[in-house]
Amino acid sequence: MSEQQNNAELLKITDLKTHFFTHKGVVPAVDGVTLEIPKRQIVGVVGESGCGKSVTAMSILQLISRPGRIVSGSIRLDGKELVGAGIDEIRELRGNKISVIFQEPMTSLNPVYTVGRQVSEAITTHQQVSKQEAKQRVIDIFKAVGIPEAEKRFKAYPHQLSGGLRQRVMIGMAMVCRPQLLIADEPTTALDVTIEAQILHLMKQLESDFGTSIMLITHNLGVVAEVCDYVYVMYAGKIMEQANIFDLFDHTGHPYTKGLLQSIPKPMAEKQRLYNIKGMVPNLLRLPKGCRFCPRCEFAMQECHEHEPELYDAGNQHLVRCFLYKNGGEPA
Repeated sequence: MSEQQNNAELLKITDLKTHFFTHKGVVPAVDGVTLEIPKRQIVGVVGESGCGKSVTAMSILQLISRPGRIVSGSIRLDGKELVGAGIDEIRELRGNKISVIFQEPMTSLNPVYTVGRQVSEAITTHQQVSKQEAKQRVIDIFKAVGIPEAEKRFKAYPHQLSGGLRQRVMIGMAMVCRPQLLIADEPTTALDVTIEAQILHLMKQLESDFGTSIMLITHNLGVVAEVCDYVYVMYAGKIMEQANIFDLFDHTGHPYTKGLLQSIPKPMAEKQRLYNIKGMVPNLLRLPKGCRFCPRCEFAMQECHEHEPELYDAGNQHLVRCFLYKNGGEPA
């Protein structure tokens, strides 16, 4: 976190709790999350499906619908509190100061409108510009994100574009108003590895060229290693580990993070069964007592089954939610 402290803070989430109130009980999808995104940095939020990554992002955008709601906590963008802000104020931020790239571009784009028209609306909704000026800006951003024949693609419908081009359109739509914060929710899901590499390179380039901070949500630590400066690892609604990218990989702390790293396929390794973390992600309606990961943890102690650990300092502002670090110790 020391690198973060050297940069001006753009987004600060403090003790955020977003719960879903169902007829079966309360689901604590996000349960006391605290994280920071500095200006001009790419911050990764990693974890298995259902850990609360996307709900955290949707909470920032105030897009949590019933039966869910933000129960408590603070979300500050450039010092401005978003929790409790009026709907008009939030709408002004969406697409303008905060943009989002959703997981599946085909379902995010309207099939009956050209992609040029859809991206143009992102400009005309927030800024007073003519249709011709908006069109030119869209063509310029299409060129910036690497879409060939940008003028021709402006008139294309989503089904006429490949998956990689549709994802570039979504990135263009997110970047056309030059937002302060870009939330990328699994932006390379369903793309082949070649297109994935191009999209990740593009995101690094956008961060460099436009100074936009990026919150990258993914389950893939390989993607994180490629582009992120700082990483938060989530599990069952909580942050389990946080560190700069080098510490996370060189001095991995939490047993869950170690399991995720071991699960990454190694192309040059001898043929063997792919490692998987034993057990299942807990049902958020029936969370285990104590540490939420202890039923699946090979290092679990009696204390882990009885009490919930805090985030302990593992050195260099590397925080780990594990009792093994309570007294500065390290797993064997």
